[in-house]
This record gives sequence, structure tokens and C-alpha cells, in this order.
Amino acid sequence: MAALYACTKCHQRFPFEALSQGQQLCKECRIAHPIVKCTYCRTEFQQESKTNTICKKCAQNVKLYGTPKPCQYCNIIAAFIGNKCQRCTNSEKKYGPPHSCEQCKQQCAFDRKDDRKKVDGKLLCWLCTLSYKRVLQKTKEQCKHLSSSSRASLQEKEQFSRLSSGSHYNSQKTLSTSSIQNEIPKKKAKFDAISANGDSFSPDLALDSPGTDHFVIIAQLKEEVATLKKMLHQKDQMILEKEKKITELKADLQYQESQMRAKMNQMEKTHKEVMEQLQAKNRELLKQAAALSKGKKPEKSGAITSP
Repeated sequence: MAALYACTKCHQRFPFEALSQGQQLCKECRIAHPIVKCTYCRTEFQQESKTNTICKKCAQNVKLYGTPKPCQYCNIIAAFIGNKCQRCTNSEKKYGPPHSCEQCKQQCAFDRKDDRKKVDGKLLCWLCTLSYKRVLQKTKEQCKHLSSSSRASLQEKEQFSRLSSGSHYNSQKTLSTSSIQNEIPKKKAKFDAISANGDSFSPDLALDSPGTDHFVIIAQLKEEVATLKKMLHQKDQMILEKEKKITELKADLQYQESQMRAKMNQMEKTHKEVMEQLQAKNRELLKQAAALSKGKKPEKSGAITSP
């Protein structure tokens, strides 16, 4: 029996391979509670419900300080106090004023004066470092997949060559010497033609070695990474613009709601005052009617007893 481990959310037991790395969640909990980005501070958090788009820290800050403003450095809508977000204020205290990011060209990258903490030697802001690391992780996964597939194909070729070499060993032995002698002048003619044209040549590229395929794959992956970076930068900008619009609309809605509530409260107050005035008048009229009715009764009794 394989060992079973409990999910941190539903506490049901599953094999270790079925749980996610880090948070140790099962597949159903990962689908029900996905990891999303906060609309304000852009940090990743586990979503409790579909309507919950703000992390717990930002929700507490909204209750205390209201809706945040865009930060003057990173333009992230997380400035609850003043014109700077908490991340930029803390980094400015530690590392000094910000510098321009090499990716998004905004004045929001803080120099930590340590090359090990830089991403490939580049000075990037917080959002650009996250997107860059995400792209690198994806490319690593693709490289692992490609390397595993290439190894499987090489193993199949080796098995096929072993099987074929056992049956055709004698014939290949006689043909090997003649094929080598025929290939040598052909390769020499190729070398002479390339040197005559003036093109640069390397013997590793001339020989059909399997390493050339890896170089081509690496070049293709680099191009894909560059295009993905551009796409991510454009999408991040579009997301920021949409988030700005959403926050503006939310602020307008809150302002309209507050105005409506103030109007409703004022209407209720006026209504109460009018009702109190009418009730007071009604009481006075009732008192006057009672006094008049009491004055009429003795007059009637005197008129009856006079004859």
C-alpha cells in the first residue's frame, strides 16, 4: 500500500503525486480554489470564492483607508496611504530612490546593489521580474519535454541500429572502408568551395552531429521567449489600463451610492419632521375640539331649564 497524504483544504487523503507542490492541494480543491492575482496589489493568492478578487490584506486596507490610488512609481493601484504603495515605500527606505526598469522603462526598479538578486544581470521592477521568471519556468518545462522526447527517439534509433548491425555486420564491414574513402574527397570539395566563397566555416557544423539540432532548438526557444516577453508586456499594460478603468468605475459607484444614502437620510429626516409637525397640529386641534364640545354642553342644559 502506497502512503496517502491529506489535502490541506478538504483534508481527504490522496497519493503524493496527486497533490500540488507547495500548498499540497488535491485536483478538486485546485479547481474550486484557483490561484489568482489581486486586483489591487497584483500578488497571487488562493481564491476562496469567484466573487473574491482582492487578497485579505487589501480587503483590510480597503475597510480602513478606502479605495487605493495608483502608485506614483509602479502605477499599481495599491497606494492606500499617500501616493506610494507599501512595496515601493519599503524598497525606497532600504535601497534609495528608484531607477528605470530595463523591460517596461518605468521609474520603478530598485537597485539592490547585488548582482545575484538581478534577473540575468538586468535591473527589473517587481512585475517584470515575476513575468520573466514565469516565462523562464515555461521554457524550462518545454526544454525538459523536448529533451525527454529526443532521448526516447535516440534510444529507439540505438535499438534499431543494434538489431540491424547483428544481421548485416559482414556486409557493413566491407562497405565501410569504401564509403569512408568516397566521403573524404566529397568533404574536401565542400571545404574548398566554402573557403573559396569567403564564408565562415566550422567543422562541427559540417559534420552531421546531433548537437546542431540542440542549437537550432535553443535559438527557436530564445525567439519564442522574446515574443512571449513582448506579448506579456502588452497584456500587462492592457490589464493595468482595464484595472484603472474598473477602479474608476468602482469609485464612481461608491460616490453615487454615498450621495444616494445621504439623500435618503435627508428625506427620512424631513419626513420625520413633517410628521411630527402634523401630529402636533392634530393634537392641538383635538384639544380645541374637546374644549368647544365642553363649552356647548352647559349652554344646552341652561336653555332646557329656563322655562
